[in-house]
Amino acid sequence: MPTSRLDKSSGQQEMRKHEVVVRSTTSSLTVRTIVRYGECQKNHAASIGGYAVDGCREFMASSGEEGSTAALTCAACGCHRNFHRRIAED
Repeated sequence: MPTSRLDKSSGQQEMRKHEVVVRSTTSSLTVRTIVRYGECQKNHAASIGGYAVDGCREFMASSGEEGSTAALTCAACGCHRNFHRRIAED
């Protein structure tokens, strides 16, 4: 789960990347993939037949404990983490 920390000296938030462990069922090999969440892709004008995004560039977790539902909400745009583009890095 994403967490953000407030750097006391500069007042900026620091984002940690997510680690997802994927286990293969055919072998005992464990692959670690680092996952981060990019720009928000929520279509705010879908109900009227249009297309409009809010311009949020990267997911920043709201304040909350890691694993809680508050940590799955973006502090910048208020959307759920699932609306942000998932970027997996091997």
